[in-house]
Amino acid sequence: MDTAVNQTRFFPPHANLSDAVNHNIVHSEIEGGVHLQDLAPGTVLEVQTENRAYTILYKGWDQALISGHPVFCPQPVPVTIHGSTWGGSMIKTRYIGRGMRLEFGHPECDPIRTSVIVDVRSR
Repeated sequence: MDTAVNQTRFFPPHANLSDAVNHNIVHSEIEGGVHLQDLAPGTVLEVQTENRAYTILYKGWDQALISGHPVFCPQPVPVTIHGSTWGGSMIKTRYIGRGMRLEFGHPECDPIRTSVIVDVRSR
């Protein structure tokens, strides 16, 4: 049975961050997502982006098997999940969030960023 993955923690805006950065962080929580530290090893995530559907088998310690891209991971490939970005260099580590781009380390490429995440679900 598929169930939506929901965000349960909330970020208090920080005085040392700009309003734009605080806004992005809070907005990511409103959109929802999943913190990797909340997942048990063996959890399977389905991540739908604007362009692809990825399947992630979480192994623990930010390690995963990912598939869903015809060039980079047509079959499950071991990767390190870095987190999600808003398209720039700032990353929300160990987090996969709707409205953001998943970034992961691939064994044969520079870090890969997906198109914008539309949905995240666990199986």
